Amino acid sequence: MSVVRHPSSGVHRNITYFVMFRILFSARFYYPVLAVLFLDYGLTLEQFAVLNAIWAAAIVILEVPSGALADRWGRKRLVQLASWIMVAEMAVLVFVPLGNPWIVFAAFAVNRVLSGAAEACASGADEALAYDSLKAEGRESEWPAVLRRLMRWQSAAFVVAMLLGAAVYDPGLWNRVAGWAGVELGWTKAETLRLPVVLTLATAVGACFVTSRMVEPPGAAAATTSVREVWAQILGAGRWILGRPLIVAVLLAGLLHDSFIRLILTLESEYLRVIGWPVASFGLIAAFASGLGLLVSPLAAWMDKKDGLGWKFAVTTVVTTLGLAGMTWLVSRWGLGFVLVLQTAFGLVGYFLSQTLNSKVDSAHRATVLSFKGLSFNLGYGLIGLAYGAGHKAQGAGAGFLDSLSWLPWAFLGCMALVGLGSFYRKNAKEREGDV
Repeated sequence: MSVVRHPSSGVHRNITYFVMFRILFSARFYYPVLAVLFLDYGLTLEQFAVLNAIWAAAIVILEVPSGALADRWGRKRLVQLASWIMVAEMAVLVFVPLGNPWIVFAAFAVNRVLSGAAEACASGADEALAYDSLKAEGRESEWPAVLRRLMRWQSAAFVVAMLLGAAVYDPGLWNRVAGWAGVELGWTKAETLRLPVVLTLATAVGACFVTSRMVEPPGAAAATTSVREVWAQILGAGRWILGRPLIVAVLLAGLLHDSFIRLILTLESEYLRVIGWPVASFGLIAAFASGLGLLVSPLAAWMDKKDGLGWKFAVTTVVTTLGLAGMTWLVSRWGLGFVLVLQTAFGLVGYFLSQTLNSKVDSAHRATVLSFKGLSFNLGYGLIGLAYGAGHKAQGAGAGFLDSLSWLPWAFLGCMALVGLGSFYRKNAKEREGDV
């Protein structure tokens, strides 16, 4: 294949900007103290649950339309919009006055809607822009290397964000450091409450600068589009997906991995508390888990050299089942090891999904299909969360937290078996049709 380069257009720099954007957009300093931050602002646990539902609803409603807009209106424009919405999202929390619970709740509701909108705008558009930039230069075979590069840098960034975010939130740490310097600081939670959010606002501004430097690849979408064209793009991408059994199977397998593992990661702090880890260690644990990407990257590269996709998902299925089951069986601090096993599987599945979808999907539908992935994954996560809540309620008031996890490995394994059998049947059916 001849390589066509466009140095004057700046397309070749899009890959670097893509990696930088992903880091600035996703490595948020308030993640290690997320639930605690919401409560310290003055919210209740019930309000926290409602706000999470608002966030998920915003993503589900906007996910696919935003992907279609990216294909029709321009990927750079959607990624830029995501970064500016992130600025507004963080600014709401930086400047909201405290004291009135209804004002605080309203501000957080706005924050959650903006956060969901930003996620929806970025989802699919950034990957589509980066992949098509490689394709414009005949370098799409380099996409796996780009994913490994992203995994390494993103893991390192998450380590820094987890450690620094938890550290700046702790007024005791500030006072101890000031004491060592001979200064009496006397800070309380009121002085440190917004610091992780302020740091994240700074990264949002950085994301705006990075996206302003991106360029649309040659042959990008027109600058304007009608609502009718957007919905036509959505329906066309849906038909395209349903007509390709491999894409359907990959999306279903990825959805199941993502839903079950994300549920565990959401509950991780409670699990760590139950098995005996002190709350003060959560930031370090989160940083260490984020750093696993540095190890997952070479493992994914080694697996990528082997042909076939089925065996790779079979490996991740076994690893995920082992992680889910081990968390229930091992009721001690060593249970942390199974959380790290799930983190490893999570990274591998994300790598295989991105590589497969970008290599199989045509450019005209790429951002829309990737947004379908985001939509289905968020729906799956919401449904598994509802199933978890219903299952825990059915177990009765005497059931402990670990009891509520006991059915997850078997449910996951059963669902993956159905996906595998369905894929095997479709493959054999196509072969039989070919013999006729």
